[in-house]
Amino acid sequence: MRKVLCVEPVIFTYMFAASLTSPLAQQFIYRRLWEEEYNSTFVSNSNATYCEQNKSSPTYIKQKEVQEKASVLNMQLDLTGAVPSLIVAFVIVANGDRQGRKRSLVLPSMGASIANICLTVISYFSLSLSILFVVAFITGLFGSMATFLGGGFAFIADVCHDEKQKTTRIAVVDLIFGAVSGLAGLLSGYFLRGIGFTWTFVTASLLHVINIIYIIFFLEETVGVSEFQHQAPVSCKELLRETFSGVYMLFKTAPYKKRILIITLLFTFMTYLFTIGGSSLFTLYELDEPLCWNEVYIGYGAAAFTSVSLTSFLGVYLFSKCLKDIYIVFIGIFSYIGGMVMTAFAKTTLLMFLVRVPSLLCFMPIPVLRSMLSKVVLTGEQGAVFACIACLEVVTGTISLSVFNILYAATVAWFSGFSFLLSAGLCLIPLAVLCWLLCASWNGEDLALLVPEEVSSIDSTDS
Repeated sequence: MRKVLCVEPVIFTYMFAASLTSPLAQQFIYRRLWEEEYNSTFVSNSNATYCEQNKSSPTYIKQKEVQEKASVLNMQLDLTGAVPSLIVAFVIVANGDRQGRKRSLVLPSMGASIANICLTVISYFSLSLSILFVVAFITGLFGSMATFLGGGFAFIADVCHDEKQKTTRIAVVDLIFGAVSGLAGLLSGYFLRGIGFTWTFVTASLLHVINIIYIIFFLEETVGVSEFQHQAPVSCKELLRETFSGVYMLFKTAPYKKRILIITLLFTFMTYLFTIGGSSLFTLYELDEPLCWNEVYIGYGAAAFTSVSLTSFLGVYLFSKCLKDIYIVFIGIFSYIGGMVMTAFAKTTLLMFLVRVPSLLCFMPIPVLRSMLSKVVLTGEQGAVFACIACLEVVTGTISLSVFNILYAATVAWFSGFSFLLSAGLCLIPLAVLCWLLCASWNGEDLALLVPEEVSSIDSTDS
């Protein structure tokens, strides 16, 4: 059977299934907590969910308590799956340089399928929400999203030999990420109304199964695995030693300027990833007063990010022809700041949809920073650098979600938009780091590192 090197269908299917269930899982938790708090069935009509807007009403106080409980529970679930997924992502993605990329795609797909089966059972039999902690832990053991994306981007780095093509193709993956998230978010509300939570989770599980079949039988491996590795499998201790030594040598053997640049880019990536965690509160914010959105409106809101992903991709494609990568990152961060400030004061449905206008380019920094890091390192170091990125995504994403959920729970009663303003303010950190890079003692040409020749010249001058 002839195999292909096209990993985009895998990313499309995985992201569609994950984005279909993510907003529904939050709404499922919110509804179950609502029913436990009020001891009644959750109310929803064609226009909005039922929510009290009279601040002097006892119902309003209980409503805020549900918001706080949902926020805290989401934070606890994120923390539960973070530790195992961090370890798995680091080991699997880093060892992809020697043992192949496909396992970093298969394992998270298997974990997501199992998680959706568990959600199906919890929904159908109305089991306790505490079981979700077991589900989160199991999903983490299979690597979760970080392992999948780390393996996917490393796969693309393997097959792209032209550096400009690498930036564009990584941006395409982020376009798929955003577009599919928007499409799945739009459909999630209709799925919920049409077939309910249970069958939506079943659908997502089947999509992951299809993905597993494609990866195993149709996707070609980009990394050659030697016969010695097949015949003499290493022990877990040796595997961990090889993993950590590969990442260690990435920084140990690199010249000073290159090492500083890698660390600085990773820090910039981490801090920006932390700040955009504020956008994860959109669903809870939209369920609360005065918006009081129902599942369909929430789906429309998620779908609005499709246009943001498209414009961000077009921005990367066009700006990369006339600007250095670092300036593209600047533009994207300022775009995110504008969107978050506007979100903090969005109190009408129209204004909440218009939030996406200043945010049209906010996704540009993520693919550009990934591409910059990939261009800095050598071909045999792609797995190590993407393992670092994957681990940073797990750690930073988990901490970010936890911090913003705690802040939202603490501030929702007096100003629900505070977390969005804080998210915008924290963008000053990556902006300051980028400004430092531009003002550093070495030439601005050293910052680009966009082609292998420039990497070689820096290596030779510093060694």
